[in-house]
Amino acid sequence: MPITRNARDQWRFLKILCHLNDSFISEHWEDELDKNVELGASLFDRPPEWREKEPLISILAYTLMPNHFHLILKEIDEGGVSRFMQKLGNSMTGHFNLKYKESGGLFQGSYKAKCIGEDNYFRYLAMYVMVKNVFELYPGGLEKAAREFDKAYVWASEYRFSSFADYASVQVKPAQKILEKDLLGEMFSTPAEFKSFVREFMIGRKFEDPAVLALSLESE
Repeated sequence: MPITRNARDQWRFLKILCHLNDSFISEHWEDELDKNVELGASLFDRPPEWREKEPLISILAYTLMPNHFHLILKEIDEGGVSRFMQKLGNSMTGHFNLKYKESGGLFQGSYKAKCIGEDNYFRYLAMYVMVKNVFELYPGGLEKAAREFDKAYVWASEYRFSSFADYASVQVKPAQKILEKDLLGEMFSTPAEFKSFVREFMIGRKFEDPAVLALSLESE
């Protein structure tokens, strides 16, 4: 079932990525953010009364889909991935149940994680998360996106709920307050280089599930 039902839910997912990636969080963080916005700040600006941010992880890439999401994370603080994912899951589930008068779990089981230890797999995973998934949302789907690459690329660059736009453009995006490109920033150092990788990925159309690909790499 959908984990977000409208644009407000989708924007809330981005707020979670930005503000819950912190060893500290106020109990009333959303109310305090709303007050900050009323004073002219953006959704991604930190309220001045909050102490300095202490990130648990670096978010290198992400894409929100209708019924799931993908994240590429780098752990900063020991146990940071688990703590962040718990915060994210609890916040999304609690908000969804309260807003839509539902009950129970929003997600089917706990999150699935895979450690990345190989450059080729890392590059492929970034393409899978940001390209394959976003282009699936293109009107007409993945195959049409491949046939209409340039048009689909522009469309994907305007999809707000993925880090695709941050790698595809030199313009400062709000989501850059979420991202820490790190090694992916070195792999895709310019928008032109990123587009070249995306084109190559789409032409090859090798959309194998990353978990399956990882197993095959490990066996070689």
